[in-house]
Amino acid sequence: MLRRIAGSLFWAARYLERAQWRARLVDVNYHLLLEVPPRDLEPWEPLVRITAEQELFAAKHSHASEAFVIDFFVFDRENPSSIRSCIESVRANLSPLRHLISSELWLAVNRLYLEVQGWSPQALAAAGVSAFFAELQRHFYTIDGIIVNTMPRDLTYDLLAIGTMLERPDNVSRLLDVKYHYLLPRLEDIGGPADLRQWAAVLRSASAFEAFRKVYGHAIRVNRVVEILVFDPAFPRSMRFSIERVAQALARISLREEEPVPEIPPCAELLAMLHAGSADQTIAGGLHEFLIDVETKCARLADHVFDRFMSLE
Repeated sequence: MLRRIAGSLFWAARYLERAQWRARLVDVNYHLLLEVPPRDLEPWEPLVRITAEQELFAAKHSHASEAFVIDFFVFDRENPSSIRSCIESVRANLSPLRHLISSELWLAVNRLYLEVQGWSPQALAAAGVSAFFAELQRHFYTIDGIIVNTMPRDLTYDLLAIGTMLERPDNVSRLLDVKYHYLLPRLEDIGGPADLRQWAAVLRSASAFEAFRKVYGHAIRVNRVVEILVFDPAFPRSMRFSIERVAQALARISLREEEPVPEIPPCAELLAMLHAGSADQTIAGGLHEFLIDVETKCARLADHVFDRFMSLE
């Protein structure tokens, strides 16, 4: 497959996953602040830190108010990772590849793209934040289901899977790193309603709340949150699950190549870390340092995948 085509598939999947992630972050944070009185003067500011966009945000806005953060995350065309920009990038990457993807997938992406063209802060206010993001998530779930149920398990599917699964651990790492330190509770808050709602919001941001309850019941503990988001082999947004799927996709691609694809070191290193580790051990050894290491290795893995399959040099 031409490297340019491979790159378009990879980035379409990453941008689609990024848009979903950001939609959940904004929606969950909005509802959390309705339930829990904010501890800080700017309770929306952690979202900007999670996405590591403080510099770009500060160049456009004087402070992290609800209106400014939502505009930056959802509508801003000058922010290449806003939900609007991500959806437009998904369509731009898939448009030349309609012969490779299912017609159902193209129609669903194009329908969402056309809806995005009518977005505005006024439209969001008229619909209501809850209804706006509920409808957006329905679009995303539809597209995810179409990919799973209409795409042959060929090279196109594997490149989409690699893009999706490389985006997930980076997002989860940033969420945990920022929220863990932001939520380090005061002694009087430990185990209290506000503390539990904050950690429930972390789980909801990763679509993990119901999966968590099925495994651990109603008792939310920090180590359990880290366990399901980082080390769980069955939860589809955990770091371990995601990197295992990347490794499997790379192995399938290697089988199709005339020359086998050599094992990519960062992938093997990540798998070793995630198979051997545990939440208690990681928190005791320094969660921040572990997550920075994961982000670094994910970036190196993405660079290796790009060089092997997409670089035009």
